[in-house]
Order: sequence, then C-alpha cells, then structure tokens
Amino acid sequence: MTTNSTAYAADIEAIKQVVATVEHSQQHKDPDEFLALFHPDAVWTTAHGKVLIGFEAISEFTWRVLPAADWDGKVSYEVIHVLFIRPDVAAVKVRQRYLSPDNESEGAPLYVMAKQDDGRWLLTACQNTVVVTD
Repeated sequence: MTTNSTAYAADIEAIKQVVATVEHSQQHKDPDEFLALFHPDAVWTTAHGKVLIGFEAISEFTWRVLPAADWDGKVSYEVIHVLFIRPDVAAVKVRQRYLSPDNESEGAPLYVMAKQDDGRWLLTACQNTVVVTD
C-alpha cells in the first residue's frame, strides 16, 4: 500500500479498520454494522451502477439485499492505496474478493472517506466496481 505521507499513520490504520469492518459486515451479512460506517449524506454506487443518494436510500437497499445475499464463502477487502486529498478526506482504493468452492469474483471499489470531528472516518462517496476478466 502506498500513500502520500507517513504523517498519516494513525489515520491509515483507522481507514484500514473501516475497510475491515466492511469486510466483516459483508462476511456476516450484517446491515447494522455496514450502515454504521456511512456519513448521513453519503453517495453509494453499487457494482451494477445503481446510484444510492443519502443514508435512507443506502439503508433501504442494504437491508433488502445484504441479509438475502445468496453467496456462501469468504469475502476479503484489502486496502491497496490511500491518497489524502486533504487531511480529513481520503480516496481509498480497495481490492474486494468473493471466494466460494466453485466461484471467485473480484471488485475494485473506490471509497472517498471523510474524517469527522470526533476522529471517526466515514464512507462518504463510494463506487463499487466489478472486475471483469476476459
């Protein structure tokens, strides 16, 4: 993983923890845990291009699809790059993998995260992208 400064070590660790919580919430199909990571005014674009604006839209979608997800197996999310746009705004590139006994898929999400006054980093503008292999 690379970043534009080692001065952000604590923030990078906090950002990694958010991504680890995304992984955990997906692995356990836990909408509450996932939704706790979002800024109230967040924008989320799903891997298939559905645009969700605001917490209410993200919540409705998440509660509808996450508990009913039909995949079984392991999911992993790995932070591969952090770019601090400002000290309180970071663009975070993630490698997302879903592994099952008979299938594997990959995603390449981009999370723009904002640091709150209380020090928490929240998902603010996110694009989830499916990686298509030829």
